[in-house]
Amino acid sequence: MPAQRADARRNYARILAVAEEEVAAHGADASLEQIARTAGVGSATVRRHFPTRRALLEAVFRERIESLATRARELAEADDVRAALLDWLGALTVYSATVQGLATALLRDGELDPEHANPCVNTLAEAGEPLLRRAERAGAVAPGVTPVDLVTLVAGIALATQHHPDPATEATRLLRLTVAGISPRG
Repeated sequence: MPAQRADARRNYARILAVAEEEVAAHGADASLEQIARTAGVGSATVRRHFPTRRALLEAVFRERIESLATRARELAEADDVRAALLDWLGALTVYSATVQGLATALLRDGELDPEHANPCVNTLAEAGEPLLRRAERAGAVAPGVTPVDLVTLVAGIALATQHHPDPATEATRLLRLTVAGISPRG
């Protein structure tokens, strides 16, 4: 990738910072035009850096998604694999429930179809796969559960609780209710 000019790097950083604020305030459907206005750039500049809404959302969520992926990889070697899986799902649930727009971004094109891949889902699924498979081998998870199933489940819980006065607490409660279905006690 060619080096960007200093003004292009500044525009990218400013657009991304404004987009983070707008997505936090208005969710995944935040106005691209408002983002451009607030960042002090034209719509074409936003599109040059982020050709699609999805590209912008991916950039907004990238750092935290990577952090959650790193956590899954760390937990994959834990002694208590069931507790490790539930720890990771809990962290993903709290983050998804408290960051407006993330659940919607995860559910859009959530399948691992190469033509419509969602990098947020892909990153989480790839990182969670070893943890999930180890839990499955230990009998801590019902056979056939996929990482995409878990991400979709968490995103659904986050969407269901987004208007609750305390979305993180309610999402965590709902996750506990579903655990019996995906992780029977052995």
